[in-house]
Amino acid sequence: MLVLGFSIALIIFSLLMVLLVLLHKGKGGGLSDMFGGGAMSAGGGSAVAERNLDRITIIVGVGWFACIMVLGLVLKYKS
Repeated sequence: MLVLGFSIALIIFSLLMVLLVLLHKGKGGGLSDMFGGGAMSAGGGSAVAERNLDRITIIVGVGWFACIMVLGLVLKYKS
């Protein structure tokens, strides 16, 4: 049951990671422009939407990594 739960969580985290990485702006722009990421702030830094997207991507990435580690340990010591 534990392996099934972490496997489902890993699939969800993987799909979220793909979506979030595709939303990031590259050299020529990206899908984040469609959601307001193209508007630059007055300070010359990156837009608020882009910074929030970075934070969300990092959080999902840490969850993805933790899920892989826990699933690996569960499968290794499952006997």
